[in-house]
Amino acid sequence: MKLLLIEDDAQLAHWLVQLLREQNFLVDHVADGGAADRLLAQSRYDVVLLDLNLPQLSGKGVLRRIRERQDDAAVIVLTASASLDQKVQCLEMGADDYLVKPIEVRELVARMQALLRRQRPGKANDITCGDLRYDLRTRQFTLAGTDLALPPRERHLLETLILHAGTTVSRQALVDGLFGIDEEASADAIDLYVHRLRKKLEASSTTIVTLRGVGFLLRTRQD
Repeated sequence: MKLLLIEDDAQLAHWLVQLLREQNFLVDHVADGGAADRLLAQSRYDVVLLDLNLPQLSGKGVLRRIRERQDDAAVIVLTASASLDQKVQCLEMGADDYLVKPIEVRELVARMQALLRRQRPGKANDITCGDLRYDLRTRQFTLAGTDLALPPRERHLLETLILHAGTTVSRQALVDGLFGIDEEASADAIDLYVHRLRKKLEASSTTIVTLRGVGFLLRTRQD
């Protein structure tokens, strides 16, 4: 999952970003609502972690614009306020969850995983494609029952493909999902990572298909 943390407390943001990256999430961070709104208008994120008291544009303003654009990113409000009225208002505006600071990272990760499960048929923790299995709780892959160890970029790419198994994912969507705002995005790198993954899936019943000009598709092999 690719996350956007919108938080103006530099110390808290640094701590959260480091801990989430240790959990193998790709995390971008911005410190004000205006910058967040501009970034969200041009980039896609799976989860937005949103503080409410932000400079330039309030957290509620950011949330309103996310939903006005019909952006389906999951939004978790992170705030120091335990006000029931504010919580209800944020949920009515389109927030998916609401957490009161101080944040416990294990709970935050569990809530993000729960939001992702809700988007899956049957709300199962396991996603399979052929003999490839992905566990939403641990965010780990197994292939024919054996752990599949992958470098971060390859794992992020395969994670994106299996979460959309059976549907085509565009090259640009993969670029957006693999590179943060402070990194140089490379469309050519996608071909390299796909090539490496195909080598690791050679003996499996799962394959990555290239649809020229359209994108990439994870599916079971066809005889």
